[in-house]
Amino acid sequence: MRLPDLVAHPHASAVLGSALGGALSHAYLLQGPAGSGKRAAARAFAAELLAEGAPEPEGARARVHSGAHPDLTWVTPSGAHEMRRPDVDQAVVAAAAHTPFEARRRVFVLERVDTMNDEAANTLLKTLEEPPEYVVLLLLTDRPSQVLPTISSRCQPVRFDAVPAAVLAERLEAEGVEPPRALACARLSLGDGDRARLLAGPAGEALRASAEKLARASLHGTAAREKPWHALLAAGGERAAVARAELERARDEELEFVPTKERRRRSSDYDERIKRAERRARTEAIEHALQLAGLWYRDLACVASGAPDLAHNADRGTVLAQDAQGRRPAALREAVELVDDTRARLALNVSEELALEALAYRLERALA
Repeated sequence: MRLPDLVAHPHASAVLGSALGGALSHAYLLQGPAGSGKRAAARAFAAELLAEGAPEPEGARARVHSGAHPDLTWVTPSGAHEMRRPDVDQAVVAAAAHTPFEARRRVFVLERVDTMNDEAANTLLKTLEEPPEYVVLLLLTDRPSQVLPTISSRCQPVRFDAVPAAVLAERLEAEGVEPPRALACARLSLGDGDRARLLAGPAGEALRASAEKLARASLHGTAAREKPWHALLAAGGERAAVARAELERARDEELEFVPTKERRRRSSDYDERIKRAERRARTEAIEHALQLAGLWYRDLACVASGAPDLAHNADRGTVLAQDAQGRRPAALREAVELVDDTRARLALNVSEELALEALAYRLERALA
């Protein structure tokens, strides 16, 4: 068994270790915070399953880790905010009906299954209920409470716990991040190792700055003059541009090997994927910035209540102390709720600019 270090995740270690020991189920739901190690564990688990009985086990493992094994299918949602029926129809349901190419099993990994819509779930249901004996499905989610019950009830749960902030801070310090900033990024990530590393970099520092600008402008009644939501929209636009560039590069590389008569259709498919990817990247960046703004108000409530050591923004102590003077903890908690409400609205395809502008003025009223 060659799973990654799962000492911090005893439940996952027990379930996956038992599966490799012979108690294999047909479907697993790997659940826990982003950055906790679910994807690495899923790939390592798939590598062991597909290496079993292979003439060259090491070669089979290497191809799984490089994404080149024919019996491994890795699915990510193509929609801006959801996993759609086309994501699972051919890639999973139809493919599961065919026997493995070379291994004893076929492994299907589906990411972010909490975004699966009803149509996709209904399409997948029969495969989850009565899969061929050679099929193993690994479903991943950062939000287990949002996975449809018809899906989660047919999977064996595998729990991954949030990585402690102290552990994340140590990792960041080992990568050269200054201790106060490393601790702040670790705490602000809420156990998400990927976000902790993002926050420690230039893009993360810019995102924190835009979030703090929104929070502080509403706190001091300067939102109308400063229009701090523009910085959040710009951050979302930058993330969307990166997503577009990545897919355009992949499209151009693929079209070089596509027959001429197929290029127009394939290019059109890519155009739709690019639009959805841009929307998803933009929304995720804005949602992350709003989360940081909410955590700023949460930290102010801690400071105003006499518990500054509990603040996540460990490297902003002086500013937090200044902003917390004379503030009512109840009003600050209301501000957190307003931010969370706007975060939830983003998934409904609302106008992001209008939602952020309205939030800024609602925060001003609540904090006046």
